[in-house]
Amino acid sequence: MKAITRTAPVAKKLVVVIDDDPLILEATGGLLRSWGCCVVTAKSCEEALVRLAKTQAGRRPDVIVSDYQLSRGLTGVDAIERLRSAFPNPIPALLVSGDATCSARCEVGSQGYDLLYKPVNAERLHAALVDASVLRQ
Repeated sequence: MKAITRTAPVAKKLVVVIDDDPLILEATGGLLRSWGCCVVTAKSCEEALVRLAKTQAGRRPDVIVSDYQLSRGLTGVDAIERLRSAFPNPIPALLVSGDATCSARCEVGSQGYDLLYKPVNAERLHAALVDASVLRQ
């Protein structure tokens, strides 16, 4: 895999990653940190809000990356909307799904999320982060 060297557009951006799989959280968080992002990882929206309050002094995330299928019957759409409601101004979001036929596709269109399918390679994730409107500034 070709190394991504253009990290400036995402460096210092606060990215919240929500996934109930600890290995995916660790890997995604590590990758984002290697690009210079400030990262908050959490297994749920509630955990993300607590971590943002403690580690980022309630700073508004620049982008949210969430798995579609979360535990307790919740979806990434639920988590993104809950997190967005805690902050003024819309927060760009990326939704990640392992199922190309899942209902995520239907929920995404009107919500302003980018939908990525697993496995998401580093270049595709980086491009999606750069494409997020707040990161183009």
